[in-house]
Amino acid sequence: MFARRLALPRNLQVPRGAFLAATRRPFSSTELPNGIKLAYDLYEPPEKKDSKSQDAPIVFIHGLFGSKKNNRSMSRVFARDLNRSVYAIDLRNHGDSSHDPRHDYTAMAEDVELFMQAHKLSNSCLIGHSMGAKAAMAVALRHKVEVGSLIPVDNAPVDAALKSDFGKYVQGMRKIQDARVTKQSEADAILSQYEPSLPIRQFLLTNLSRDQADGVQKWRIPIKTLGGSLDNMADFPFKDPDAAQYKGQTLIVRGTNSHYVADEMLPLVGRFFPAFKSVDIEAGHWLISEKPEEFRKEQLWSISFKTEIDSPSRLEPRVFARVHGVLRLAIKETQQLAGA
Repeated sequence: MFARRLALPRNLQVPRGAFLAATRRPFSSTELPNGIKLAYDLYEPPEKKDSKSQDAPIVFIHGLFGSKKNNRSMSRVFARDLNRSVYAIDLRNHGDSSHDPRHDYTAMAEDVELFMQAHKLSNSCLIGHSMGAKAAMAVALRHKVEVGSLIPVDNAPVDAALKSDFGKYVQGMRKIQDARVTKQSEADAILSQYEPSLPIRQFLLTNLSRDQADGVQKWRIPIKTLGGSLDNMADFPFKDPDAAQYKGQTLIVRGTNSHYVADEMLPLVGRFFPAFKSVDIEAGHWLISEKPEEFRKEQLWSISFKTEIDSPSRLEPRVFARVHGVLRLAIKETQQLAGA
């Protein structure tokens, strides 16, 4: 277990078809045996191939107060560049999925497992950010479904208090709910009293929608349920790494300006996930939107190549070209990713 910064080769030929777009199917939902309906977007690779040649699917899981929409641009990129189907899901009590009084990692892990079973997904790569990272780690440690690889983004398998910001967000959301505002600008003015960062406020306000009956901006997510579950979000359902381990390929992605995966947590991470590696990206907790290209570079290497790679020069030139080409030609799209 160690931290690694992966260098990419320069001045390589761009592979043909680098600009082919992935296909997103219309939003769908799957009703699970436990009664929860999980909403998802499915992104298919641009060139249809038979199931034997297509790589294992990716299940992309958002964080607290997020939704599948947060991951749509990155999902498109992964489907296109990695020849993988990508399922961007809404966890319970988020996005277009069912609301339920229970909101903890065991329940979310069960939802993801039932979703994977319903879609017959095996050997999947689970990518999760924040709350989604802990949910993905719980799935891997429960061993109810086959997980091929695991990428937790800026969270660790520990009991750790959430930043006080999340409690403030809930207060601001309740204030907006009580004010019965009709404009997003009015909601933003209230939320600015609790969060100074405009990008974070815009992220939170994606959960508002106008009620057609009275024109009031209302929350799609159950504020009371999520506000009452913040302690659960700080928890982790597995306490003893000697009793539960996932030995598959695991990449922990950390934001250097975030405290969620501190250096002192890494030994415990290694006990739960003995094959883990970590990479650091100079960003805060919202690192996927802050530094999308850096995130994509790390993920392209980790997902594409399951064997140990000490130096990129050991790879064939055609593989160099494929990976490096799609990265260098995506500058315009990367600028759009930051606003996703």
